[in-house]
Parts: sequence; C-alpha cells; structure tokens
Amino acid sequence: MALAAAAREIDRLDAEVLLAHLLGIDRMALLLNPDRSIDAQGYEMLVQRRVTGEPVAYIIGHREFWSLDLRVTPDVLIPRPDSETLIDVAIASCAVPPARILDLGTGSGALLLAALQHWPAASGVGVDISPRALAVARGNAGRLGLDGRSTFRIGDWGHDLSERFDLVLANPPYVETDAELARDVRDHEPARALFAGPDGLREYRRLVPQLPGLLGVGATAIVEIGSTQAAAVQAMVAAAGLQSSVHRDISGHDRCVAMCA
Repeated sequence: MALAAAAREIDRLDAEVLLAHLLGIDRMALLLNPDRSIDAQGYEMLVQRRVTGEPVAYIIGHREFWSLDLRVTPDVLIPRPDSETLIDVAIASCAVPPARILDLGTGSGALLLAALQHWPAASGVGVDISPRALAVARGNAGRLGLDGRSTFRIGDWGHDLSERFDLVLANPPYVETDAELARDVRDHEPARALFAGPDGLREYRRLVPQLPGLLGVGATAIVEIGSTQAAAVQAMVAAAGLQSSVHRDISGHDRCVAMCA
C-alpha cells in the first residue's frame, strides 16, 4: 500500500528504488517479495524529498556507472549512462591497452574508475578543482579496491601536469548559462560542474589547447560534449593541431569528441 501511494506522488521506479533503499535490499528483491513491514514515516520522508525535486541518487547516496556502484553527493554530478559512451569509445580507440590514464574534472571518479576496471594493468590520475569532489572520488576508489592504481589531485584542468598520458578523459561543464534544465538538475547538482558561459563552450576553450601537451605518442583524448556542440569543439581541436571524430550515444545524440595527434 505504501508503494502504491508513493507512486501516485512520484515516478513508480523512483518509489521502488527509495523503498528498497529504506529496507536495505536491492530493487529486484523488493519486486520478488513486495509484502514487507516498513517504516511508513521513514519512507514518507524519502518520498517527500523526491517530491521537492531532490535526485534519487543523492537521496540514496549512490549511482551505478559501468557496473560500478559509486557513492555520490551534491558535491559531484550524478554519473549518467550517456557518459558511458566515453568508455565505449576509449575501448574501441585504444589498440594497445593504456598504461596511464588521466581524468580531467573527475567528479565522482566515474570515468577514471571505469577505465581502470576495464584495464587492470593501468593506473591513473583524477584531477578536479573541487576538494569535496576529490574526497568523493577517493572514497569510491577505496571502496572499489582501485585506490592502489589511482591518485587524485586538485587542479585546474591540465595546468601544472608535466606527465604525458596514453588516454585522457574529460567531462567538462558544457551547459549554456540560460539553458532550461529539469528542476532536479538545476536546483541540486553542482552549478560549477554544469554551466560554461552563454554558449556552453567556455571550458573547451581552456581545456582543448592543453591536450597536445598531455598526450603521449599514439595517445587518445575523449571529451564529452553537448549534443549541438560537435562542430564548435572540432574546430578548437583542429586549431590545436589534433585530428578528431564525433561519436554518438545510445540515443543517437552526439556525445563525445575523440582526438589524437
């Protein structure tokens, strides 16, 4: 009955995820055995947080990305399935497994940790300008047993990095300042990780010129983009002396630009 009532206020999937979280079980276990005694007041508190727009991932404190269970807080963007496109493209682009991986704007550590999970001989560095985000990323690395192969440091994109890497990943802010966003994104996810000036391209103008100095011989860089930004980002890449290709996500939208020397 509680689930049915909650589903009238919020999306049914969200209602199921929140109830499973309250019960300390996964959603499938809940669906297989829905008749359970619950803390009705505790559940109502969770539902009301969702009603006010708080993202489910922040309420329950974690989100799956590339089959990894990642802790997330309001200090980091919530990892999205569309961003898994970068890992797909990296796997297809790297003829030789990368030994050293760089993740710029690492946030929760999602891209770096997914790459390290796929290439067990690799190690990598995650860079973020937010100390709070780095704390989340370090925690995720520790929980996944990847802390021995990953380091995290505060930084402004690739400034002060002298090492060259085999694979560079980045998901910079790319939302236009006045863009209309869903309430849960606009009101709860970190604005600094979302917005990038009137055209959404401010951070690409800073990041792309740094990439040639971060790429080793035969290396690849893959940068997430907004669905309408491919041509503008490719022009910056060409000006930096790199070749590029555009790749689409599972929905058919332009999702990332891959580049190499």
